Amino acid sequence: MPSVSIVNTQAQTVGEIELSDVVFGAEIKPHLHWEVVKNQLANRRAGTHSTKTRANVHGTTHKVGRQKGGGGARHGSRKSPIFVGGGVAHGPHPRDYSYTVPKKVRRAALCSALSLRLKQGELVVVDQFAMTTPKTKEAVATLGRLGANKALVVTSVEHSALHLSIRNLPSAKYIRAEGVNVYDILKYDKLVLTVDAAKALEERLAG
Repeated sequence: MPSVSIVNTQAQTVGEIELSDVVFGAEIKPHLHWEVVKNQLANRRAGTHSTKTRANVHGTTHKVGRQKGGGGARHGSRKSPIFVGGGVAHGPHPRDYSYTVPKKVRRAALCSALSLRLKQGELVVVDQFAMTTPKTKEAVATLGRLGANKALVVTSVEHSALHLSIRNLPSAKYIRAEGVNVYDILKYDKLVLTVDAAKALEERLAG
């Protein structure tokens, strides 16, 4: 089992934790990262894009010009796509981009991403990360001490003060263990887990 030092919010080592080989020592598979991230981004798409065809736009259907002698093409409608204000040919219409990825693939990709962070030395385990009142400045200082300025912070339960403190930071994000996903893990340079969050992830993924 991989062993990782536990630090407090002052970046002082206070202990050690052994992590599950299944979750944090899995084989790293970049192709699964790509597949799952593609799926996550596709599922987020609204799919509300829409264009009007020549059947939907307003305009006369009167023949544009006479059949012969005009020196141009024989257009039958101003709503044709070649005219300004006409319909759009082959344009996008509302659709659902979401699709499903097998549960085993999602789990393998998540374990692979967690293992990647550990292998690269970008996993920080803290004994606890809670704040009594929302203070963004304090959250920035704590992340700086931990060497995690661009980080995904994960706790096992909701800490509203911590959530509010990190919410306005463009370089950090707070999330609970149950919502941890491949996209967020790979997006941020560091992964900051509380001890309870690490155990929650093991319970979620080791089974």
